[in-house]
Amino acid sequence: MVKSVNSLHSTFFSGKVVLVTGAGHGIGKGICEAFITHGATVVGTDILEENLQRAEKEINSLAKEQGQENQFHTYAADITKESNVKELIEFVISKLGKIDILVNNAGGVCGQVHKPVEEVPEEDWHKIFAVNLDAAFYTIKAVAPHMKQNKFGRIINISSGAGRSTSLTGIQAYASAKAGQIGLTRQMAQELGPYGITVNNVAPGFVVSNPSTKKQWESMSKEQQQNLIASISVKRLGEPEDIAYPVLFFASDWAGYVSGQILSADGGQQLF
Repeated sequence: MVKSVNSLHSTFFSGKVVLVTGAGHGIGKGICEAFITHGATVVGTDILEENLQRAEKEINSLAKEQGQENQFHTYAADITKESNVKELIEFVISKLGKIDILVNNAGGVCGQVHKPVEEVPEEDWHKIFAVNLDAAFYTIKAVAPHMKQNKFGRIINISSGAGRSTSLTGIQAYASAKAGQIGLTRQMAQELGPYGITVNNVAPGFVVSNPSTKKQWESMSKEQQQNLIASISVKRLGEPEDIAYPVLFFASDWAGYVSGQILSADGGQQLF
């Protein structure tokens, strides 16, 4: 008899410490839940403190149901500032002794919608780069010495189909920052590989899971929404767990010989 995925791998990540950025809602929260379900100890961080507190309550309730109390911890921080990232990493190391897995999920469009390129303010451009690319660089930079010392690490960056192709909603900075993050993934895979550290990238399709993506979705006409769903092979939008499962693969021992790769979790929208 084939066991369910949950029962088969409920302790798959037992003993592993995972740090997830952008954990307050949506995809980040879903990733935290997936790691908790499979036995990891997780630290979630987010700039949105109220969201993070709500996620902490919900995820700890889930963990308690599974007999895994004290498996989820939180730390509110603005990780677009390098000094804050250093403090975050020091907190995790001092509390849990190590970081085995880093998931750079923080990002998004910062509430922006498409504007003609000549109308995009400088601050809008830089804000998206800060949260999508700068933050990923700072966390990798801060965690790398600890992973090198332990001769082990898994780093998974969450980019977007926009980084592989173009932004569905036409946001120039978002497509550019996510493309830059893919480049960072490949470069870090090459640099950190000799230390037993793999670096990979999950590129989600359209997932309506937070206020920004809801705003994007609602900014489309009914025809645009229908056309978007029609362009997806499986004919539906993504859910947070659709992104969490590829992250678990890259973080697992099964992916020990996989690095520098970009996996599209988009329902077969971009077939290349």
